[in-house]
Amino acid sequence: MQVTLILTFGGFAIGAVAAVPVAALRRSRIRAARIAAVAYIETLRGVPPIAWLFLLYFGLAQVDIRLSSLTAGVLGLGLIAAAYLAEIYRAGLRAVARGQLEAGRAVGLDTLRLYRHVIGPQAVVTIVPPAAAFLIGLLKDSAVASLIGVGDVTGLAFRLTQQEFRGLAIFTAAGLIYLALSIPMAVVARWVGARLTTRLAPA
Repeated sequence: MQVTLILTFGGFAIGAVAAVPVAALRRSRIRAARIAAVAYIETLRGVPPIAWLFLLYFGLAQVDIRLSSLTAGVLGLGLIAAAYLAEIYRAGLRAVARGQLEAGRAVGLDTLRLYRHVIGPQAVVTIVPPAAAFLIGLLKDSAVASLIGVGDVTGLAFRLTQQEFRGLAIFTAAGLIYLALSIPMAVVARWVGARLTTRLAPA
């Protein structure tokens, strides 16, 4: 469970941070920047996660860049998460009424303060629900890291099945563990979303 949570939250943390510049480029007025952001997003989303993990773990080893299976798993999931979260961020920013942006500029706010105090808080209300749903999906998708040797819940279940030939019981237990992890995450996400809506949504 610990390794599964490291994969999930580590990948999500990398994605949440890396998605900021990607989303910014996606909204840029510079056409080349927008094209680069779109290329990143579509490439990372268009290729199965396991292919990226294989590339990081096995492919980089051929050029003498050797990552541990866990590092490759977290990094790979993080890069993929960045592509999805960048689109979630962009949708959240687009959901803020343009009048809010114009009003902030009218009172003399610079871009940083405008996004920090006006646009950001309102966008967060829209961003949190889909980002939380993606986090729960990432928990389940983290199972692919077992294919590069990560000892997560799925990887351990697979090895135990090979040793004890009790696949039904073992993978049923693994499924229950994923369920036990995802349900609290969903509950917390709904609670956070409700609190943000109450505190940050415009009157």
